[in-house]
Amino acid sequence: MSDSKKENATQESRRQFLKGLGVAAAAGAVSTVASTSVQAEVTVVKPEEEKASGYRETQHIRDYYDSL
Repeated sequence: MSDSKKENATQESRRQFLKGLGVAAAAGAVSTVASTSVQAEVTVVKPEEEKASGYRETQHIRDYYDSL
């Protein structure tokens, strides 16, 4: 092959690589957006409500009061 044909072949393969790279980047962006929108539809489960217990005098609190 002559140098000009070899150079053209190299330039064409480089162009094809860059085009493929652009297509792959676009496909990655689309898949990221698609997976994000699917995750946005997840239902949030409410935690069970805890009963308010109020003040409880336990042994360590009694020990503290005794130390005053």
